[in-house]
Amino acid sequence: SGLVILSGANTKTSVEASVPTGDYITYSTTVLVSTSSTTSGTGTGTETSSGSSTGKGKSAKSTGTGSSTSGEETTTSPAVSFLTGGGGKTTSTVTANGTATVNATESSTSTSATPTNTQACNGYTEFCARKYSNITEVCAHNSPFSKSNNAAANQVLSVTTQLNDGIRMLQAQAHFNSTTNNFYLCHTSCSILNAGTLEDYLTTVAAWVQDHPYDVITILVGNADYVDVGNFTTPIENSGLKPYLYEPPKIPMGLDDWPTLSEMILTAKRVVFFLDYQANQTAVPYVLDEFSQMWETPFDPTNQSFPCTVQRPPSLAEADAKDRLYLINHNLNADLSILGESILVPNTVELNVTNANTTEYGSLGLSANQCEQMWGRPPNRLNVDYYNYGNFNGSVFAVAAKHNNVTYNGVCCG
Repeated sequence: SGLVILSGANTKTSVEASVPTGDYITYSTTVLVSTSSTTSGTGTGTETSSGSSTGKGKSAKSTGTGSSTSGEETTTSPAVSFLTGGGGKTTSTVTANGTATVNATESSTSTSATPTNTQACNGYTEFCARKYSNITEVCAHNSPFSKSNNAAANQVLSVTTQLNDGIRMLQAQAHFNSTTNNFYLCHTSCSILNAGTLEDYLTTVAAWVQDHPYDVITILVGNADYVDVGNFTTPIENSGLKPYLYEPPKIPMGLDDWPTLSEMILTAKRVVFFLDYQANQTAVPYVLDEFSQMWETPFDPTNQSFPCTVQRPPSLAEADAKDRLYLINHNLNADLSILGESILVPNTVELNVTNANTTEYGSLGLSANQCEQMWGRPPNRLNVDYYNYGNFNGSVFAVAAKHNNVTYNGVCCG
């Protein structure tokens, strides 16, 4: 299988794990951004665009065709599925060629019946009407690091397979080489594990996004060398991913500000791209600052307690934490010395427990339950290693489904 099984005792405690840090952006006021290509949620100060937006390939998009009922006009054409859900303000029909019309203004005199949604968004019809901020998804920790027989690997299956299996958030670590002006996907050091360039990785992701017009994904890139965000524009643009990147109408986005999945799909802005450090949304609006909009539990834990406390950004007020997305790091690690460097690598011995959909100590199921109890809402992202392992195939997706109040019926994995 290519999975490296480690043996021996791990004596390093979680508080000793090296935690990345950098400049954390804070905002005293909300910055409103003028955008014509983004449909926002209903939070205060946001704006809604009902104009035409087109993406590449097979992305659903707003056009003048299809079937739509609004206060102004009604047009019809053959349709195969409905996408509904914009906080009661968006009704759309997606035609066979992937185009759609959007009724972004609810008519008070409309007598037509509310359409029944028949098109799944991110695998479930229930998700179409939900905000991006109101869904629990599984994240592939260090998604590109899938090299066989390498102890520093975090996954076994390729990124395309990860997405096919239901992964909807991809996390990666990028190191900048100033000689080649390229980002390389390396685990701590490129001499330990080098998974190639960021541009090649994003090109693969963009191809998948183009072929899956009803899916919304998230990408989180670790800026390992803290370089200026402008350096990321070239690999993003060259990969073909840029047309799909969501640009929020305000900075930072609170929980209620995010759009529904159907709104993102219909505007063809189906990829949310976060950078952990050195983001500048004024300069590069499609690369979002992570920690002003999403917090994380302790990084690279090495024991099974998995506390649901905020570690990054540090000293975050509870009220602020409650208005942000949050990601739980549920990837158990062991401390290993490779080529003279100390590195935290996945504790593969405990994977069947770590990724289990149970209430056993150390399991993902228990951790997600405890976080929901602590914060009054489920985690938005479950960050895991070797997602295809657990107490049964797809157990990590079953945990997410439980907290989304849906049933996991997928086929996993690979």
